[in-house]
Amino acid sequence: MASETQNTAHAAADAAQGAAHTAQKAGMPQLDFSSYPNQIFWLVVALVAIYWLLTRIALPRIEAVLADRQGTIAGDIAAAEDFKRKAEEAEAAYEKALAEARAQAQKIAGETKAEIQKDLDAAIAKADAEIAARSAESEARIAEIRDGALAAVDQVAKDTAGEIVAALGGNSDASAVNAAVEQRLKG
Repeated sequence: MASETQNTAHAAADAAQGAAHTAQKAGMPQLDFSSYPNQIFWLVVALVAIYWLLTRIALPRIEAVLADRQGTIAGDIAAAEDFKRKAEEAEAAYEKALAEARAQAQKIAGETKAEIQKDLDAAIAKADAEIAARSAESEARIAEIRDGALAAVDQVAKDTAGEIVAALGGNSDASAVNAAVEQRLKG
């Protein structure tokens, strides 16, 4: 039995050595032609599984996200166009209101200017009437003063002439002095 055990151990060692030599000689297991059908089977199974996962799960989700995104973009563009239209309408309404306000302001300014001009014309007429009345009054006073001054000049001239004649030693006849002064004043 000892020899048999030795032979068996020897045979196992030779088998292991042969298998190791065969593995070294064969190289990479993927390049072993004897396992190609098994590798091709699992390759096909993996590709079918990946294809099924992509077509049934991943791509519909991606497609749904893209469709949702496209819908959101289209909605945002429509909303932007709507806001743009509303902004243009608001701008047109603003321009119209501004034009109406300017026209109203012009109208009010014209009415106010007319009222002011009317009040100014009335005030000017009143002032002209007051000036004319004062002017007539002043002219009457000036004429009165002038007449008084002429009478005073006449009297002063007569008195002065009488005093001069008396100072020179002449006879100061009042009627003769008055006649001489009046003749001299007339020209």
